[in-house]
Amino acid sequence: MPRTTRRRAAGLLLALACAPAACSARAERPDPPAAYDVPARTARPGETAVRGATADSGELSFRVIGLTTGLTELAGSHAEMAPRGRFARVRIVVANTGRTGQTFDARDQRLVTADGTVHGRDQEADLVKRQPDGELEIGAGVRVELDLWYDIPVGARPAALRVVGGAPLGAPTGKAPPADIKLP
Repeated sequence: MPRTTRRRAAGLLLALACAPAACSARAERPDPPAAYDVPARTARPGETAVRGATADSGELSFRVIGLTTGLTELAGSHAEMAPRGRFARVRIVVANTGRTGQTFDARDQRLVTADGTVHGRDQEADLVKRQPDGELEIGAGVRVELDLWYDIPVGARPAALRVVGGAPLGAPTGKAPPADIKLP
């Protein structure tokens, strides 16, 4: 067999031998990122489990996971109270997506009803239910779950939660722009 024919044949054999490896290398996909296995919990009596309701404000990510409306009273470990209208309770998870600590101020979170009225938190209800009523430092990569209580007029329907996070490090103001999370 002439030398050039042998070289061509060797090159062809080499190409055929490498082809399956090249094809399989292209077909391989990286493993999906690992995810924590956080067990699901049952919603509380009268609470609607909410899925997919998220928003970011600054370096804080907010997720609504539960909504309870129409409550005519509440009881804590040390007190009971009735609303002026009806209580609405919003269960949220706040996660710091930044690399530094972020300040979450529970007092800044607002409930927007279907008529466009913006309601501040009911600090007495939060006190009775022992929820944070001021600033809370959330470390980098940390998430916190809590309830926000609102006293809204009878017949008012919660439409959105307006959340506010802390501004990123170096920002000229201490608050990030608010973001609305639509409620079911």
